[in-house]
Amino acid sequence: MLIEKQYKFYAAHRNETLQDKCRNLHGHRYGIRCCFEVERVGDISTLFGDFDAQIEPWLKQNYDHGMLINRHDPLYETLLDHMARTGEQLRLNVFDGPTSVENLCHKLFTEITQFGFRLQRLEVQETDTSVIVYTREDWVSDNRWQQRRRAAAEQLQATH
Repeated sequence: MLIEKQYKFYAAHRNETLQDKCRNLHGHRYGIRCCFEVERVGDISTLFGDFDAQIEPWLKQNYDHGMLINRHDPLYETLLDHMARTGEQLRLNVFDGPTSVENLCHKLFTEITQFGFRLQRLEVQETDTSVIVYTREDWVSDNRWQQRRRAAAEQLQATH
């Protein structure tokens, strides 16, 4: 059985690897739709509140009104310096690559799965007209691709 839940958060980001308008710092109202696979074990399989109790506070604490940022973006060091200098604590959600919606899907899928939920599909709406549908198969494939990329980088580093 599949159970769908919808959430939203607001966040800033930029994609410094692009040469278009998305290179500039900007924000989105992200809508996410989680499709969970559950097994029926009686009259009720899962309460909607079971998802909300973990996912809503986690989104508010880690994503909402924060900044998604690539640790390799030069702006990241600038923000860290600013926080060290002023004592201001900005909510930075750090990525290991560009903050594209595709990478956001992978990060969200990984983190939601770590709650113990069996996420089957995740839809992330970045704008009114743009939605990414990210499946468990996409997640498995991305994990394999990232493992190969890390192994290649480690091998390259070992030869130098």
